[in-house]
Amino acid sequence: MNGPKDKVAADAMYVILGSSGNTGSIIADFLLSKGQKVRAAGRDVGRLQRFVRKGAEAFRADVSDAAVLTKAFSGARAAYLMLPPLNSREDQERQSDAIAKAMKEYGLRYAVHLSSYGAHVPQGTGPVAGLHASEQKLNAISDLNVLHLRAAYFMENNLTAIDMIHGMGLFGHALLPDLKLPMIATRDVGDYAAQRLLDLDFSGKQTRELLGERDLSMTEATAVIARGIGKPDLRYQQFPYDQVQQALTQMGFSPRKAAVYIEMFEAINAGLLAAQELRSPENSTPTSFETFVQDVFAGAYHGQATSA
Repeated sequence: MNGPKDKVAADAMYVILGSSGNTGSIIADFLLSKGQKVRAAGRDVGRLQRFVRKGAEAFRADVSDAAVLTKAFSGARAAYLMLPPLNSREDQERQSDAIAKAMKEYGLRYAVHLSSYGAHVPQGTGPVAGLHASEQKLNAISDLNVLHLRAAYFMENNLTAIDMIHGMGLFGHALLPDLKLPMIATRDVGDYAAQRLLDLDFSGKQTRELLGERDLSMTEATAVIARGIGKPDLRYQQFPYDQVQQALTQMGFSPRKAAVYIEMFEAINAGLLAAQELRSPENSTPTSFETFVQDVFAGAYHGQATSA
């Protein structure tokens, strides 16, 4: 005999915010492969058509618009929630306000929320402070069962080094060279979130850190990249914060946006932004940094060299 949880899973409509992104796309594909009903939400409906071809419903959604989000959640039993890539902390607040308001207005019962390790800290952590605030807003919704996934530093963040490796022959960043930090492949975040959404096996307000396969220092990560792209002499170099901030603005970041990221790097270096759970089979994920470099980084690096 099916219990309430089985019934929820059996007749669920899933709303996936950021469906065309690194994690959302994995979740949408997984749930569709399991025969589930999916409403793929995003800013660009054109990028959602690949899910439509698999049976999903596309929904254009601005995550700053609570009224639109309330419509997006209509008829759903569960949602994957995430904030878009940072523009400013003010944007983060508007977006998390709108998401929480829409969740409350519609009365959605289940959500998996993409957060970050370090989100237990209320301020001084750059964009992660916005995820702390988002967690708190969702926790204030009394009838909502929410699982906050506090994901590690994304391995994909290292793709921004490709231009520098091509141009300068080194990997430079603000992070300390020998500080070990958890790094995770975004596909592992998507896989974990998708399974939890399918199972709906959480209740109340829960957090789960996802810490990747192992902790790595930037020096160690650079050595893996060096082997993977055939540049054995590649070295890591820590740059001063002001130089990194200048580089970010040259990449197109607004000065305010760049400053928020510098605050995050400072928080990592100071140990303020750090994992709270001991590493375990439950919070470790399968993709190693070596596999990420082989499957993602090397192709991006060599592809960029070819296109140049």
